[in-house]
Amino acid sequence: MSSEINPVGQSEKPPADWNVLVTLAEPTYRVARKLLARWGSLRRTLYFNVAVMAVADPASFLREFGTAVEQSPGILNAISHVVPFEHLFEFEDMAEFETTAREIALTYVPRLIGKSFHVRLHRRGLRGTISTPAEERFLDEALLGALAAAGGPGRISFEDPDCVLLIETVGQRGGLALWTREELKRYPFLPLRLTVAKTGSEHMDD
Repeated sequence: MSSEINPVGQSEKPPADWNVLVTLAEPTYRVARKLLARWGSLRRTLYFNVAVMAVADPASFLREFGTAVEQSPGILNAISHVVPFEHLFEFEDMAEFETTAREIALTYVPRLIGKSFHVRLHRRGLRGTISTPAEERFLDEALLGALAAAGGPGRISFEDPDCVLLIETVGQRGGLALWTREELKRYPFLPLRLTVAKTGSEHMDD
């Protein structure tokens, strides 16, 4: 069934077969679908300018798409952001979101020892159920506690951090990945900035 007829979103159980989130400006969906067809089938969601797709190997896809953008920068005229994820999870409510996101986030502790970082959450759906700033603080504090316990404290920084832990949700499904400063510089299509105001992060909520 085509993505136009059967979109993905909050009104139905999110599918378990997407691991890349794509944001774009209409009416570039059909162009983006053609540009990305070599890696997978792009599908619309119920959220404006948000689409998803499944790729066989997110790490290989990241490198290959990065090379494609380097060779043809005009690709980003049709596609705003592309984010492959290392971890995907589903949740029914805030409690399950916190439990699962925290469990996954803590797997990155060895990579964050001695590093500066912050958590960024881009939420789509569940307005009034999940607070973006509160969840970011919750996960920042969980990571700081785990780092201290591991004997290699890290620190929170919103200006040129060593790493950013990014979480994107579409309805009741989330993706999570850790991005380094070097990756953010190399891949301009990631939805993050190297420098963020100290007063807080910008949110892409619905």
